[in-house]
Amino acid sequence: MSVLTVALTGNPNTGKSTIFNALTGARQHIGNWPGVTVDKKVGQMSRGDKQFTIIDLPGTYSLSAYSIEEKIVKDYLTQEKPDMVVNVVDASNIERNLYLTVQLLEMGVPVVVNLNMMDEAEAKGYRFNLGQLGKNLGVTVISSVATSKNGLQQLIDSLEPSIIGKSSESPLLSTHLNNIETIKKSGKDQDVIEEEIIEARYDFVNKVLADALVINEGVTSWQDQLDNVLTHRWLGIPIFIAVLYAIFEVTFTWIGQPVSDLLDGFIAETFTGWVAGFLAAAGTAEWLQSLVIDGIIGGVGGVLVFVPLIFVLFLLISFLDGTGYMARVAFIMDRAMRRVGLSGKAILPMLIGFGCSVPAVMGARAMDSERDRKITVLIAPFMSCGARLPVYALFAALFFPGSESKVVLSLYLLGIAIAIMMGIVFKSTLFKGESEPFLMELPPYRIPTLKTVLIQTWEKGKGFLVKAGTIIFSMSVLIWFLSSYNFSGPAEMDESLLAAVGSVIGPLFTFHGFGTWEAGVAVLTGILAKEAVVSTLGVLYGVAELAEEAVEAATQLQSSIGAAFTGLSAYAFMVFTLLYTPCMAVIGTVKKELGSWKWTLFAAIYPFVLAWLVSLVIYQGGRLLGFGG
Repeated sequence: MSVLTVALTGNPNTGKSTIFNALTGARQHIGNWPGVTVDKKVGQMSRGDKQFTIIDLPGTYSLSAYSIEEKIVKDYLTQEKPDMVVNVVDASNIERNLYLTVQLLEMGVPVVVNLNMMDEAEAKGYRFNLGQLGKNLGVTVISSVATSKNGLQQLIDSLEPSIIGKSSESPLLSTHLNNIETIKKSGKDQDVIEEEIIEARYDFVNKVLADALVINEGVTSWQDQLDNVLTHRWLGIPIFIAVLYAIFEVTFTWIGQPVSDLLDGFIAETFTGWVAGFLAAAGTAEWLQSLVIDGIIGGVGGVLVFVPLIFVLFLLISFLDGTGYMARVAFIMDRAMRRVGLSGKAILPMLIGFGCSVPAVMGARAMDSERDRKITVLIAPFMSCGARLPVYALFAALFFPGSESKVVLSLYLLGIAIAIMMGIVFKSTLFKGESEPFLMELPPYRIPTLKTVLIQTWEKGKGFLVKAGTIIFSMSVLIWFLSSYNFSGPAEMDESLLAAVGSVIGPLFTFHGFGTWEAGVAVLTGILAKEAVVSTLGVLYGVAELAEEAVEAATQLQSSIGAAFTGLSAYAFMVFTLLYTPCMAVIGTVKKELGSWKWTLFAAIYPFVLAWLVSLVIYQGGRLLGFGG
């Protein structure tokens, strides 16, 4: 059976991933391109006696090789030489998208142009003559609406090497290619040559579309009308805050928390009872029973109960991203960032930070200047990643029952505010200079497919499960051992090795309301992984064994740890968790991105100092305002 390689290319937000998922189904895997951490998606498809390997290349606007995505796509096409290339084009943004198409044609790669999102183009008043468009480009052009799988069969039928790039001879293309060669050989300055090439490409696109596209200028689409509201100068940010609040309401009140409560009850009562009964019946030693029940189940189980919250949150964020709204958020925040002198492009990696700070730090590569890249790397970890959510969920449920959504929303907004504030400080002190211009293209609104949303949710959330099964498991065993022994052998917890370590750290937070050795240990383990904060508390305080009802759980917690936390100190602890030193995975990524131990140490130390100060102000300020100590 012959195997043909098909590469999918296109601008971001063209529906390329939807087409990839539709073609390959479950027969796909995710890896990384050699030497970089950008996703490499590979899938398989069978048709008759042919086997296709489908490569979903990173979305890119051009092949200029400035960004890592552009370099990956260009290197793959020139070095790997796939049998065919499917260029997925957003039909509703045709002129901008065809710039990449022109570059592919200049490279001489075998191309099929897939004009996707035809429904949205028609809603904007666009009418295409596909035959004429294909004749002008000299390639096969098909249309599709990938979300409803309309036109995908035609795409599959076109995956034949014998017809790729041979729809017709194109006098327009021949003239363009000759023009490009003339410009390259003109002997002018390279910057001038580049400008003339760009102008020639857009001139070619205009000629291609002249007799292949008719636009009804009188059509005002519902998408334009919606943008007038969602990106409004004054309404945009309040609407974004309202959307965030709605997300947290669904996560903590309607779906996520109720499911977490059920899972908590199962783990704390049913599953723990089964395991305890089995271990007792098997006659296992007390230390082993304690390790399994108090250490592993108390630690890992204390984290696993938050899995529904994590996945519901990621599901909602993936859905919003798929609708095109998150791009509007970037547009809205760009205005706010520019008012304080920061590059609007920094918002994009910061939004990624809502999922995980590691790709957020790597996303700083997209910045156009070294100054803006370093600032973005240093402030991106303040965005509240999914790993911090279990900490918020635990303390919000225990100390703020009924107001969980408001409390968590305040933390997310605080992270954004602190990031912007530190950006202002850095650009005025360590990194003086002007911000680079930011050109943003808003994708059309769409209803994302359930399959695409679920795949993205799983990709974002599986890291949490992997950590629970590896890092959190190991940490729980270690925490149990250190809390059960000292150098003389078995010991009470307050005389253990862990208590000795925590007693050194705890006093740092004497005036923060959580100066206990247990909290000090949780802060320390949180540097390894933020999820470990909850697993540590689960082992030390027995949080995993608390009852389902929030009020009863809070009573039991207060009974078990005395006056270690109050509502005010709990909020100060959450703020500290939000802001302090990123986890080791992020620190390692910072070192890789900045290539300097000096800046890496700075990125690790300054958030700790800042978190210490901010949480201190919140706690002491709250006491002065009468919120209790």
